[in-house]
Amino acid sequence: MLRRKARRAPEEEDPLDAAQERRVRAVLALGGVPQADLPDGVQQVRLRLLERAAKGYEAPRDVSAWAAVVASNLAMDWHRAKRRQDRIGERLASLRQLEHPSGEDTSVLSLAVAQGLDELPDSQRQVLVLRFYADLPVRSIAQELGVPEGTVKSRLHTAVRALRARLHEDEVV
Repeated sequence: MLRRKARRAPEEEDPLDAAQERRVRAVLALGGVPQADLPDGVQQVRLRLLERAAKGYEAPRDVSAWAAVVASNLAMDWHRAKRRQDRIGERLASLRQLEHPSGEDTSVLSLAVAQGLDELPDSQRQVLVLRFYADLPVRSIAQELGVPEGTVKSRLHTAVRALRARLHEDEVV
């Protein structure tokens, strides 16, 4: 069965033309954003342009230049987030080396905790590890992750509760 292509209303037109999209992709790529993340970056630029219009702001005088600046900012944000994740990964790796310097056998409890951590969402696992393995205070975690302290506390509470439930379910504790 053939489907008809839906026509867009004039107000639903793509805010970026093909040339502007190519320019945004080029800026993102030159900014070091991986090829796989380029479509998301282009969508972010579109979204910001649409949000700008939805708020009643005038369209930028030069949409192409505006989009390039936004793409450049997105590339910098991508690098900051990657650097933050890399630092956290390095901390975790150093903690694991300290915990198992001689390759000794892992206890049942350690194995159950590790499996429970693997099942937690990334955001919850991250704060749990930073708080209890890296022994960072809530304030430092919030600053490092760029989130409010209340968010860190909420994620910690939820993660501890889920991990405790998992350990009881497996009859480890």
